[in-house]
Amino acid sequence: MASSSPSPVTFPQLPFSPKRPPPVPIFKELHFNHDLSATKKLQAGVDLVAKLIGVTLGPKGRNVVLENKYGPPKIVNDGETVLKEVELEDPLENVGVKLVRQAGAKTNDLAGDGCTTSIVLARGLIAEGVKVLAAGMNPVQIARGIEKTARALVSELKLMSREIEDHEIADVAAVSAGNDYSVGNMIAEALKRVGRKGVVRIENGKCTENSLQIVEEGIEEEALAPIIRNKLKGVLKGVAIKAPAFGERKSHCMDDIAVLTGGTVVRDEMGLTLEKAGKEVLGSAVNIVITKDSTLIVTDGSTQHAVEKRVAQLRNLVENSEEKFKKKLLNERIARLCGGIAIIKVGAQTVVELKDKKLRIEDALNATKSAIEEGVVVGGGCSLLRLSMKVDSIKESLDNEEQMIGADIFKRALSYPSKLIAKNAGINGDVVVEKVLSSNDVRYGYNAAKNCYEDLMAAGILDPTKVVRCCVEHAAAVAKTFLTSDVVVVDTKEAEPISRRRLMPTSNLMRTSNLMPTSNLMRTSNLTPTSNLMRTSNLTPKSGIAL
Repeated sequence: MASSSPSPVTFPQLPFSPKRPPPVPIFKELHFNHDLSATKKLQAGVDLVAKLIGVTLGPKGRNVVLENKYGPPKIVNDGETVLKEVELEDPLENVGVKLVRQAGAKTNDLAGDGCTTSIVLARGLIAEGVKVLAAGMNPVQIARGIEKTARALVSELKLMSREIEDHEIADVAAVSAGNDYSVGNMIAEALKRVGRKGVVRIENGKCTENSLQIVEEGIEEEALAPIIRNKLKGVLKGVAIKAPAFGERKSHCMDDIAVLTGGTVVRDEMGLTLEKAGKEVLGSAVNIVITKDSTLIVTDGSTQHAVEKRVAQLRNLVENSEEKFKKKLLNERIARLCGGIAIIKVGAQTVVELKDKKLRIEDALNATKSAIEEGVVVGGGCSLLRLSMKVDSIKESLDNEEQMIGADIFKRALSYPSKLIAKNAGINGDVVVEKVLSSNDVRYGYNAAKNCYEDLMAAGILDPTKVVRCCVEHAAAVAKTFLTSDVVVVDTKEAEPISRRRLMPTSNLMRTSNLMPTSNLMRTSNLTPTSNLMRTSNLTPKSGIAL
């Protein structure tokens, strides 16, 4: 009878190496909302961040100094930049900061401005909402009332909006830049030269240009050498320009230049090489202006039909693209082909001032683009105050009394931005709100820059409709999430190890006493009389001899 060999023993595979210790588990802390204890901690974080970035709101808003570990500090007046730097020690308060941060970040991503207003409005909704939750109201119905009111207010806002006129572009940009009309006029001039759909870029410098930007890549020495020789001999007027962009973007930009000039791109993928290329692949231009970092190509218009066809294709790609960065690249290509790119070059005495200026101009430019897209409404927070007067009619369409309370919460919160603008200007916010709402003229409001009440439309105090809409929508979304949260889960805070003073080992003490050989000791004793040795030993303590 044949004996069967034993089957090999298989061991289960461990999720970690047996030579390494298993991963340390991450413990969590659960904070239940007994007596609104967790909600109040979250609200403390919201209040702190709203108070921090609220100082920048309005024409008389102040700056915030941000520490920079690797350079000079940042001094900014931009709420979105400040918001990124906020990190609190208390984990629950920090969760509140992260929740409300979503309102500002989303508004800034879509509209390019309005981060501070969005945070202040979200704080108002949360503060008023927590008051009614403490009275025992149902948070789910309150949140639904806030959500429905936000949708209705957006519809009312669109009715209040109108298209921006050319002479108002400078006003919108100036208001967003903190009432700096030098910035507003510069942006208005740039858009006048390139058109409303043109591209405006911001770089370091002191001038505005209308040019075709080309980013450089590499040129082979074999191709560059004959061009230089012919240029020096006067045989041929030639210049080598490095290819734009890199990768797939480089191919697209080269195709755009070929369409503009009527030339053909010589590349291996198309089955063309320089050895086989002739005059038929060359394009033409009336004038070419080349500097060390830019190239302007001017054609005679013979390729206009091909250029228009190319632009139509690119615009279709913009409409079908959802990624913001991809849309920006496509719009830049369209502007290059249409000849509409303006470069605003910003100059300053110091790096700190330069960063602050660039942030202000970026906000102003983004606000202007938003105004061109969806129009403008009365600025200074007064459009939100006018929307608060529409809430009573909106309440009639809500389902129950608790949803109506949610609408009342929104009505009170809409006055928070106006109050803060007045506070930063040194005026009582409640008085300002009461006086503005006492007038039925929707254009009437408080001009914090001049400290007076007037027709804000005539004074050029305008806000982009898109910015106000995003503030209402995103503040409501954050407040709804906040008020319906009942448990908070955070990581357990690790205890820091107590540092203790290291003791000197005994072995080191013993080795120190053995540093001198015995023979040397004996020789020393021979040179010194015994009586002197005795006297020396009496003067020195035993501990000193041991050391």
